[in-house]
Parts: sequence; structure tokens; C-alpha cells
Amino acid sequence: MVVVDFFVAGGIVAWPLLGFSLLAITLIIERSYFWFRIQSRQSRVVKEVLKLYRSDPFAAIKRLKQNADLPVARIFLEPLELEAPTPAEFRLALETATNAELPLFKRYNSIFQTIITVSPLLGLLGTILGLMQSFSALDLGNAGGSNATGVTAGISEALVSTVMGIVVAVFTLLFANSFRALYQRQLALIQEYGGQLELLYRRLHEKGGRNYASTR
Repeated sequence: MVVVDFFVAGGIVAWPLLGFSLLAITLIIERSYFWFRIQSRQSRVVKEVLKLYRSDPFAAIKRLKQNADLPVARIFLEPLELEAPTPAEFRLALETATNAELPLFKRYNSIFQTIITVSPLLGLLGTILGLMQSFSALDLGNAGGSNATGVTAGISEALVSTVMGIVVAVFTLLFANSFRALYQRQLALIQEYGGQLELLYRRLHEKGGRNYASTR
């Protein structure tokens, strides 16, 4: 009942803010699971693949296919599955695959930014509506005739809606910034790992002989 009374006190803007908060929590849980899955497995898989690729490229490709749910595995597979690419083609395929995976890392960023921007504005709108209600309950010509209940309700709506808008925006902003930092770190790691794979391929390509980069 206390929670319901709180939202009722917040007025009409409390309900879209509640919707924003539930949406933000849902997306935060999804993104947290996404990044946890990557952080817990990626480094180990990449190190194994790079080590395998030095001696057995086919085993490295097989290992990547076993972990194809990881973005970096799909990025590595793109050039490795080409039919005898030149180093330039290998690099181009690697860069193209990386660019194709970037939207996955930035998923829901626009929704987070919308919530962060709109929530305080909704809180401000609730503040204005609450103050309007308070002023409308005042009888300036007769101080004793003022509607104390209406004034109190208006002030309560103004304060509660402001607090809700700020809390939703700040809460979402903290996680959005964390996910943005993880994205920047992930991009740097992919570039580092991709550079190592490209270097290994160039060395194998220069040696000639068997085609180390293709698989059926």
C-alpha cells in the first residue's frame, strides 16, 4: 500500500516514470548478462585459439565454432573461413566482421539515453502540475478558506514526481555509463586480438605451403 500511495502522490507522470524504470531494469539485466557472459569466457577462448592457430589452424577454427555465441569468435571465423585470402583480404574481412558486431555491443544505448533525457523532464512536468494544483487550491482573498488538502496534495505531487524523475535518470545513467565503458574496452580488446590473429596469418601466409586459413 505504501508503494501504491507513493505513486498516487506522484500524480499522472508517476506512471510513465514507473514504466521507464521497469524498462530500464529489464534492459540492464539483459545487458549485464550479456557482458558477464563475454567477460567470463572471451579471454580464455581467444588465448586458446591464438595458441592453437600457431600449430593447428583447423583445430583453432573448430574451437571458434564451438564458441560461436561469442562475438569475437564470429569475428575471427569470418576471415579464417575464406578460401586462401591474401593478407589484405584477411584484414578487410576481419574489419568488416568487427563492424558488423559493433551494434550488438551498443544495443539499447538509444533507449537508455531516451530514459535518461526524458525522465527528468517528466519529473519537471509533474512539479509544474503539482504547483498548479496547489495554487488552484489557494483562495488568496480568504486565507482561512484555502483548501489545505488540495495544497498539500499539489506540493506532494510536485516533490514526488521530481524525485522519481531524478532517481530513474541517475539510476539508468550509472548503468549506461558502465556499459559504455565496457564497450570501449571490448573494442580495444577486439582490435588487439584481431591484430595478433592477423600477424599470425601473415606469418603463415608468407611461409606458403599448406593453406592454413581455409576450412570446409
